[in-house]
Amino acid sequence: MIVVSEIAVRYGATPALNGVSVCLTPGTVTAVVGHNGSGKSTLLQCLAGIARVTSGRIDGTDGLRTAYVPQRNAVSEQLPLTVGEVVAMGAWQRRGLWRRLTLGDRDAVDAALSRLGLADLGARPIGALSGGQRQRALLAQALVQRGDLLLLDEPTTGLDAHARAVIGDVVEEEAARGAIVVTATHESRDADRADQVLTLSSGMLVPSGTQPTSTMTSLLPSGSRK
Repeated sequence: MIVVSEIAVRYGATPALNGVSVCLTPGTVTAVVGHNGSGKSTLLQCLAGIARVTSGRIDGTDGLRTAYVPQRNAVSEQLPLTVGEVVAMGAWQRRGLWRRLTLGDRDAVDAALSRLGLADLGARPIGALSGGQRQRALLAQALVQRGDLLLLDEPTTGLDAHARAVIGDVVEEEAARGAIVVTATHESRDADRADQVLTLSSGMLVPSGTQPTSTMTSLLPSGSRK
């Protein structure tokens, strides 16, 4: 279990998170919802060890293999790599940057590409993909990592119904194998499928059963994964 206790994050004089506490349990999906600037991405980055916590603490992450999937616009369309090469980067955490991929690693890459509906696109440049396909490639990379903690930042925003369904199914499958899954989202459908929903407003948790006016009204304060 990961226990987040009263964490705060400041960027200069600007507070990004203030007194956020939550427990994250293996085998569950947690959706983090809220308006732009509410602190969703910052919370994921703290869990990934990318952002420094100003105060409070996060316990339970030592020794965990973490897979972090940023928003797709974080990946340049000019990146000179194929889809297969991007997905294969997921093996680096286990193998190291300069070690050759094993047959098992290559099988994991092929399986992830197939699972995300990208089996025929492995040789295509990553920049030639649509936004939704690029998002699925990033998630495929995370699947190759076999993370104990899977962090997804807006994984379904702007995608069509089919792509959302594919990603939603993969999220549930990762939780079913025992991973802790945390997804930041604007999508009520993602929140509906989660085991736990956290609503952030101006860096603070909104108590369950209430909703700030600046948050999407379609987002529910709690949900259950079906």
